[in-house]
Amino acid sequence: MSTEWNDPRAVSLMLDDLETWAVVGLSGDRSRTAFRIAEALQRRGKRIVPIHPDAPTVLGEQGYASLLDVPFSVDVVDVFRRSEAAGQFADEAVAIGAKGVWFQLGVIDEEAFARTRAAGVPMVMDTCPMIEWGNRGS
Repeated sequence: MSTEWNDPRAVSLMLDDLETWAVVGLSGDRSRTAFRIAEALQRRGKRIVPIHPDAPTVLGEQGYASLLDVPFSVDVVDVFRRSEAAGQFADEAVAIGAKGVWFQLGVIDEEAFARTRAAGVPMVMDTCPMIEWGNRGS
């Protein structure tokens, strides 16, 4: 894992200052990691926005089929997709003006990371918010 992927300033910005998290791949399946992390984000006071082709309502929040369909500002785009499919969501995050992109544990796309950072958007890759909160003792 590259330490550049987990720049402490980017991690702190997203965990401490950004409130609305679009969770790509979030469905109502409680057994999925995306569901458990979205639930944890809510417990931490974050607003979650489910992004899934079926656009389900999850954890009381209306879902959207794509990031481009969300009718309000999104701060962080949190991606739970295979690495080979994740890059498009980083590009869409930049396109919608998100303030951060987070690729979950095991999701790695170095080219998307470079594009996102070159666009001036902080990005964290191959980690989880819960791990990072744990590392901070919070």
